[in-house]
Amino acid sequence: MAAALTSSFPVLFFARFSACLVALLVVIWALHFQDSFIPHSPIQEEHIYAVMHPLLMVIGFILISGEAILVYKWLPGSRNLKKLVHLCLQGVALACGIFGIWTKFQGQDGIVANFYSLHSWMGIVCMFLFGAQWLFGFMSFWHRGEVRTTRLKVLPWHVFLGLYTYGLAVVTAETGLLEKLTFLQTLGNVSKRCPETAVVNGLGLSLALLSSVVIVAAVTPPMRQISDRKHSSF
Repeated sequence: MAAALTSSFPVLFFARFSACLVALLVVIWALHFQDSFIPHSPIQEEHIYAVMHPLLMVIGFILISGEAILVYKWLPGSRNLKKLVHLCLQGVALACGIFGIWTKFQGQDGIVANFYSLHSWMGIVCMFLFGAQWLFGFMSFWHRGEVRTTRLKVLPWHVFLGLYTYGLAVVTAETGLLEKLTFLQTLGNVSKRCPETAVVNGLGLSLALLSSVVIVAAVTPPMRQISDRKHSSF
């Protein structure tokens, strides 16, 4: 176990570093530049909902779901313990994602006005896939009636769909950043070269870095498996 943690340390370090950078940048953007979210709305409640959306979707959904993927790389203990922690973290991420989408539908314009862009459509599809994946994983790996052979057949698809949904969530966040920044620059509220633009662009790059590190960590086999394959080839 110690050898596995040592071999995974560089990947986990970069994953945690990029996750902290993402969290820092989204907090700065949402709290320091909060007037950019609803610049002309006098209703304080709409400001709160608008600021909560990026915080919940980035920190609550993307970062926590990414940490759930990395559980198998750093958490000591039995396989069942890792599955339990993974399932709980994914459940928290799902709840944050649902609540984050709910905040976008609380404005005076209603649901239809917020469901027009590629970002919004991808967000709904992503949450549907994530919820179905969570339920699918729960039924497949925690239902005692399932035989072991069935779980082993389902596992590759569960891993693939999980990583695909995680990547889709990051891409959806990137489209949201691009949409918001383009909207602000078109209205003249934000210039092309200003601190807020740098923060948003940095957030997008950090999300891309985070997703690549998490996916690489997920698909990289442990060093023990690699050494066993080398020995078996001789």
